[in-house]
Amino acid sequence: MKKGIVMIIIAAVILITVAIWIFLGSAGPKFFDLLSVAVILLVVVFAIFLGFKRISSSRRGEPPEDELSKKVMQKTAGLSFYISLYLWLGIMYFSEKLNYETHTLIAGGIVGMAVIFAVCWLVINFRGIRNE
Repeated sequence: MKKGIVMIIIAAVILITVAIWIFLGSAGPKFFDLLSVAVILLVVVFAIFLGFKRISSSRRGEPPEDELSKKVMQKTAGLSFYISLYLWLGIMYFSEKLNYETHTLIAGGIVGMAVIFAVCWLVINFRGIRNE
């Protein structure tokens, strides 16, 4: 239950920080600013979903991590790592063709990895694990 509450508090702090960034930011919103906000909101919604799921299972008396959730996390981590390797290869290939700063490319890669992990978790969690 403590991890769920901590996840929700961190997500709230991130939302407050993003709101301050938007309201005190530059004159007009740019495409990459809107894209950044959309990705941040996606990751925060995912964290809030996991936090509430963890709190509700704790209230029902279920253990925080059982065999199925560990297996789902293991499959998700493996698949998202494999896909993230191709993401970084794509970033390396296009980095010479695009004129972005290095820190922008690295930040995009890290955010891309978070989105890939969230999408992989959603697919594996709702599709289920096949018998091996």
